[in-house]
Amino acid sequence: MKILAIETATFTGSIAIADDSRGLIAEVRVNVRIAHAERLMPSVEWLLKTSGTGIHDLDAFAVSIGPGSFTGLRIGLSTVKGLSFATDKPVVPVPTLDAFAMTMPFCSYMICPMIDARKNEVYAALYRWEDNMCRKIMHEAAVNPGELLHRIDEPVVVMGDGAETYREVIKEILGARAVFAPASRMSPCASTVAEAAFERLNRGLTADVAGLAPFYVRKSEAEINWKG
Repeated sequence: MKILAIETATFTGSIAIADDSRGLIAEVRVNVRIAHAERLMPSVEWLLKTSGTGIHDLDAFAVSIGPGSFTGLRIGLSTVKGLSFATDKPVVPVPTLDAFAMTMPFCSYMICPMIDARKNEVYAALYRWEDNMCRKIMHEAAVNPGELLHRIDEPVVVMGDGAETYREVIKEILGARAVFAPASRMSPCASTVAEAAFERLNRGLTADVAGLAPFYVRKSEAEINWKG
């Protein structure tokens, strides 16, 4: 079974093609000052061509559903919806922070992915590897980083652009308990979105494509201003 996965929750976007028996076939990650709307479909087309994969060879599409950049999530989801309607293949939504935490497999420390949410907040959750599974022990929230960090009393791997933005705050509050992920693990990636999607597909967890919406955690500025 082959999946094409898209990750656009942060500025660093990625696309991957994976097979449940062969593993990762191809992945492209782009961290440049070009909007997802401009680079996403050309990257998808390039990846399909380079890997020798036809769009109808795919069995499903996976997408990082959030939380993250409101614009990035909308673009990723719209792209996957279009591909799904064009091929009549299912879509598997994957929570962004779940897939992000999976980039640190079998870590003995607690894992805290943090995406910068602006307004002095991060989108964050807490995870722990148990019985070969990455288990969520605190659900996603938009939270002040200091408030979050004061809840942690053990060694923790921090990762994401939120960890970079609040690096000094993290070091001040956690001290030696904070372990910063290496640069290659500081962004979510489509390959782990695909890995998570295979597990969800095996449980029959596909989405109603027409009604599928991003998981924002908090309201956008447009929604707040409109309601006000």
